[in-house]
Amino acid sequence: MRNELMNAMDFRHACKVFDDTKKVTQEDMKYILEAGRKSPSSFGMEAWKFLVITNDELKARLRPACWDQVQVTSCSHLVIILAGIDSVKVESGEVEKRFSRREMPQESLDFYMGLYAGHLKDTLNSNENIYAWTSKQSYIAAGNMMTAGALLGIDSCPIEGFDKKQVEEILELDTTKYQLSMVLPFGYRLNPQAKQLRLAFEEVVEFID
Repeated sequence: MRNELMNAMDFRHACKVFDDTKKVTQEDMKYILEAGRKSPSSFGMEAWKFLVITNDELKARLRPACWDQVQVTSCSHLVIILAGIDSVKVESGEVEKRFSRREMPQESLDFYMGLYAGHLKDTLNSNENIYAWTSKQSYIAAGNMMTAGALLGIDSCPIEGFDKKQVEEILELDTTKYQLSMVLPFGYRLNPQAKQLRLAFEEVVEFID
């Protein structure tokens, strides 16, 4: 298992050009998306949504808004990772609903609701602050999806290079509910992977006894 995971990490790279003649199966794509769905999130709020685009015309419309990056149109599946906004607000009712998935007495539920509202008082006071919080969490899901893909020999490329407002307008998003966090294409590489370059283990890890 250790070797399997490390081999996947060695395989994964930011694929710049996908082979547009090769398509990821629905079964494999569901496996990848499940890795995202099952990812951890703060307070268990799961403040994200994954749009999966296979429509070539829509991908072509999105490409100019993504700095004209070829990955957007050459990939098999284009996953748009959205960060939740409204669902994490106490007044939305979703927070209580998600806490209530675990059976607990009302006293405990009230405690967790109070803890949530108090701890996130500043975070929840604007959509901008909420986006900064939930978008950061969505990267956990994105990382797990990329690793799941790599385990299957499927390539990916996390993209932050985009005009956020333009992409949101093309997708006709209600930005009071969801906002764009990342563009994440999946597919199969057209060209061999360049040598992976990373800092030495000793440079990034420090053990404190």
